[in-house]
Amino acid sequence: MSPRPRLGALVALTLSTLLLATGCTAGAASVAPSAPSPSAAPSVSVVPSVAPSPSATAAPSAAAATFPVTLTDDESGSATLAAAPQRIVSITPASTEILYALGVGDRLVATDDNSDYPAEAKPLPDVATFGKVDVEQIVGLDADLVVAGGLGFNPPEAIAQLRDLKVPVLVLYAPSIDGVYHDIDLLAQATGTTAAATRLTDTMRGQMAAIHDAVAASGTAPRVYYEVGYDSTTGQIFAPAKDSFVAEMVTMAGGDVITTADASSYEIPLEDLIAADPQLIVLGVNAYYAPTPAEVKARAGWKAMTAVKDDAIVVVQDTEITRPGPRLPTGLHNLAAAIRPDASLPPAP
Repeated sequence: MSPRPRLGALVALTLSTLLLATGCTAGAASVAPSAPSPSAAPSVSVVPSVAPSPSATAAPSAAAATFPVTLTDDESGSATLAAAPQRIVSITPASTEILYALGVGDRLVATDDNSDYPAEAKPLPDVATFGKVDVEQIVGLDADLVVAGGLGFNPPEAIAQLRDLKVPVLVLYAPSIDGVYHDIDLLAQATGTTAAATRLTDTMRGQMAAIHDAVAASGTAPRVYYEVGYDSTTGQIFAPAKDSFVAEMVTMAGGDVITTADASSYEIPLEDLIAADPQLIVLGVNAYYAPTPAEVKARAGWKAMTAVKDDAIVVVQDTEITRPGPRLPTGLHNLAAAIRPDASLPPAP
């Protein structure tokens, strides 16, 4: 999870933008970035299990790739790379994790202030914060590739300025789990690590399919409210948006997910949540947002829900669930263990 902007700023840019790009959850008076996108409806596709490869994060030589190459990103922008980039700037936590998983973490020269994994990323200079990018510093670092977040997570004007200065930029935005695999492949093409990407995505697909298969065989899916955020001051409630990345994760983990009625909004009225009557409430927590089951039970009006009556409120670590990167199988395993404790899950990734 990463530090989160204040609620007002979050709502201004929309919860979906923030959730997808960074990987977090919203909270009382503060919100978590990192989840899905409303613009493309993800479909839960189960891929046959693939045996995990022990070398999933080992990168092949960049010399094996063909350069120059021109790539189209998730927002139809393009970047032409004359050779495999050696001075990369990643300004979203998810892309930072992907680059390390591809074995090119040693080529990173800077990140954003929310890139907190792996540990090697933390000491790198921060050239971006929420809603702000230090273009001058990036140019000064002689960056030969910048990986940014779409849907406004990183300001479009900063991205345009970098491109005007002839700095190649790829903008990533994964609206679904399949979108994450696509972005891993895209960064692999950009860095000359396509063999590493194939091993990584095959492993992820196999692990996630095995988890889905286990919960599918374990019984009936409970109605699940996954708390994307809650503002204790206003009483605003944030649930997964319809057809969102977070909703897809809950479904794959064996839950009958409760969503908002609108693919572009994460806000759900209390009366709608009560009408949906969750049988299980899942609280995604991190260092910055840590609601407790006791706090949920004390919220005005919430006692009408079956989950509250039955004390069916569980806590999970949110980062791996809502950050669209290589640790999604871990997040899915933890989420499935919370939603379907009856399932015989495979070992945790």
